[in-house]
Amino acid sequence: MSILKELEMELKKIIKEAGYEVENLSLEPSNRRDLGEYQLNDAMQLAKKYKENPRTIAEKIVKELEKYKKLADVNIAGPGFINFSLSEDYTYEIVNKMHEDIFSNIDKKDSKKIIIDYGGANVAKTLHVGHLRSANIGEALKRLAKLVGYNVIGDAHLGDYGRPLGFVIKEIKDMYPKLPYFDENYKGEFSKIELPISNEDLEKLYPLASQKAKENEEYLEEGRIITAKIQNHERGYYDLWKKIVDISKKEIQKIYNDLNVNFEIWNGESDEMEYFEKLKEIYEKSGVLKESAGAKIIEIAKEDDKAPMPPLLFIKSNGSASYETTDLATILERKINYNPDEIWYVVDARQSLHFEQIFRAARKVNLVDENVNLEHIGFGTMNGKDGKPFKTRDGGVMNLNHLIDLVYQETYKKITNESIAEDEKKDIAKKVAIAALKYADLLPFRETDYIFEVEKFSDLEGKTGPYLLYSTIRMNSLLEKSKDIKIRKANKFKGKEEKEIILNLLNLPLSIEKSLATKSLNEIAEYIYKLTSSYNTFYAENKILTEKDKELQESWLVLTEVVYKLNNILLDVLGITIPEKM
Repeated sequence: MSILKELEMELKKIIKEAGYEVENLSLEPSNRRDLGEYQLNDAMQLAKKYKENPRTIAEKIVKELEKYKKLADVNIAGPGFINFSLSEDYTYEIVNKMHEDIFSNIDKKDSKKIIIDYGGANVAKTLHVGHLRSANIGEALKRLAKLVGYNVIGDAHLGDYGRPLGFVIKEIKDMYPKLPYFDENYKGEFSKIELPISNEDLEKLYPLASQKAKENEEYLEEGRIITAKIQNHERGYYDLWKKIVDISKKEIQKIYNDLNVNFEIWNGESDEMEYFEKLKEIYEKSGVLKESAGAKIIEIAKEDDKAPMPPLLFIKSNGSASYETTDLATILERKINYNPDEIWYVVDARQSLHFEQIFRAARKVNLVDENVNLEHIGFGTMNGKDGKPFKTRDGGVMNLNHLIDLVYQETYKKITNESIAEDEKKDIAKKVAIAALKYADLLPFRETDYIFEVEKFSDLEGKTGPYLLYSTIRMNSLLEKSKDIKIRKANKFKGKEEKEIILNLLNLPLSIEKSLATKSLNEIAEYIYKLTSSYNTFYAENKILTEKDKELQESWLVLTEVVYKLNNILLDVLGITIPEKM
């Protein structure tokens, strides 16, 4: 149980001793720091319940609170607002408890299994800047949920089943018609055939083939036929498809690894379609499928809809499954194999209608239990300085690798320590670049469109990832230099700078709770910046290594270690790796 929650429980008991029952007592930092560090407004609510003057109630409560050694400067403002600060001895207790167990100030949740769908990369297609947000937000949410005790499973949910891959294979067939994959009489093993296509080639073929399909009806039809052959596991075409998926998947994994994004499941849409027949049986038995121009649809509109809700296309007129059906099959697969309590979809906010259709169609036949939460966690766009989606100079969608390299070039220039070897410098610059990207992406509320400026977010000063890394590395350096000093406990502080750090430490559970409630990491990103800044203010005011008062020095080092440990935990939640030096 967090320190703040323990304090709330103790305050509830004290208020009860004063003669009053408080149901939900929640401590929030005071906006009037001249009156106190925290404020209790419960006298107002108690006045309605007990039919007494709120000021009278506040006076009775304050009389009991003044006996409580953890509080100081207890006072009443206005009609009954109770203000107080934390006593000096209690601040030592707080720091020492966190020093002994840094996780003691994190509230754990009841056991719950959550699947987070936050990949969505398309096989054979270049990952662009839009993929950053899904992977980055999803990974951080997964790590945060794990921190509070949830059992969380991340699924890449690769796009490997659609028609575009049929077009890619059509293009390969035109380029290399003599490949054994296209020879009906070939009886050998396809696994031993070396494909003369790299991932870079696939990324070029994907848009080329898609454009040809738009312009040439004959090409489009052949692409459809090849797609059907893949989905029917026809020898040759299916084997080539598997090899393309394997080539592309390795590159996708490499980029996600660079971003510190890790999935527990690497399923593609093709894996989920193994459940298509079972899914179709469920919907056919339920009687909700309707014929429409040769296709089968599901009506999902409700009487209270304020906007038109189109039906969900379940089976196309050619008999193939729709994109929506794939997502329904995925829900069924997840229920059978994992039985989750919740499924979160971290996908662009512009897909909100799609997920509303999916969730309604799933509920229509009780595809999951009614208490299973299905949630679309949408996000806005990363924009350039012009306020428009981040693009290359020629106007195309920016390649994610290109964006990472742009930031890397900027961070590389800022590492001026001549004692660092070139290879190490490159490694550090890469980690700092990833930190710059990830922190800038998580800092705004997830639904907000934001402007990414390479120079601004790569700076070592200000609200940036590099600033947090540099500060945390400096804390570690201080602790390393003082490792001969015995660090046991804090029992002496001297100024408001230390108190500010301690108050920020106490507020950690509030930030975690808000981030979980909104499914957005901006609260955590703001919190770690505020905590780090408060420590840096303290650090600038005090010469820790040369302090002659050993009791004070020891207390400062304990406080430093607590902030350092917490920064490590929270930067890891954000998916940021800390280099040893900068």
